[in-house]
Amino acid sequence: MSEREITGDVALCRPNGRLDPRAVGWSRRPVHQANLKGWGRCKRWEYWGIVSPTHVIGVVVSSLDYAGVHGLYVLHRASGAEWRRDAVVPLARNVVLPDRAGQGRVAAIAGDLTIDIDQQPHHTTLRATTERIALTLRIDAPEHHESLGVVVGWSKRRFQYTVKDLARPAVGTLVLDGHEQPITDAYAVLDHGRGIWPYRATWNWGAGSGPGGNAVQVGGTWTDGTGSTENALLIEGTLHKISTDLDWAYDRDDFSAPWRVTGGGVDATFHPEHVRVDRTELGLLGNRTHQAFGTWSGTATADDGATLALDGLVGWAEEARQRW
Repeated sequence: MSEREITGDVALCRPNGRLDPRAVGWSRRPVHQANLKGWGRCKRWEYWGIVSPTHVIGVVVSSLDYAGVHGLYVLHRASGAEWRRDAVVPLARNVVLPDRAGQGRVAAIAGDLTIDIDQQPHHTTLRATTERIALTLRIDAPEHHESLGVVVGWSKRRFQYTVKDLARPAVGTLVLDGHEQPITDAYAVLDHGRGIWPYRATWNWGAGSGPGGNAVQVGGTWTDGTGSTENALLIEGTLHKISTDLDWAYDRDDFSAPWRVTGGGVDATFHPEHVRVDRTELGLLGNRTHQAFGTWSGTATADDGATLALDGLVGWAEEARQRW
């Protein structure tokens, strides 16, 4: 399977709101303007996942048109203790989400949960607070660092633009129940999503980051058969595309067992150390996600022959099932 690389700026949608065929492909930097139109099926989100030697942190700001769904999650890796604050806001009030990845401000307010993300060319400042959690991070964008942008088209009316930006160095402070702790030697991953989705969706996503700008990004299920994939390697900050649909094998009765991702030059195993479970049932809106945190092993070879040893890369593998 061959995918088209897009190198110049392009709009995601035509003036009538349908997918512009010129936008379908992948990129090494954010080149798409997400000029979504209409109301009711548009999905917009920013998710930051951060892994340090001591903690895993997740921050999400999203708009589903009819609701804003936001969250702040912290895992203490040694003890398995979790802190979380989730919020659903009708009609996505008090939400700011830009049309371009990596530019401008992202913000949400929902009760005691406040998230404010300032994206600059060379770094991002992330602040998030709740009654029990206070987080401040600086996430650097190293020079010549590349990211994976992909447009997946199910049809002219249903499509998704995603940017996966991995292995971003992060430092800062985390306060849990009044106790301040430093965040150092951490890697941050951005999942920027803009699209018009069907009501039901299932996906797999795996990410692993390590020193020197090395990372693996793999996905599946939602892209299968579309001619597009969200699979790539990052080697010393340079992106290497994998355009093959991958096979995911894992035990749905035991998400803490090893996960296998294979195909297209990928022979990877993910070793969970903790599984986060999210379930939401709000009438028409529903979510069931199993996100396992841990380390990767194995090797992966990109379409251009570049090979990366995955041993020790830290991150996650997940299965998400949505009604939205």
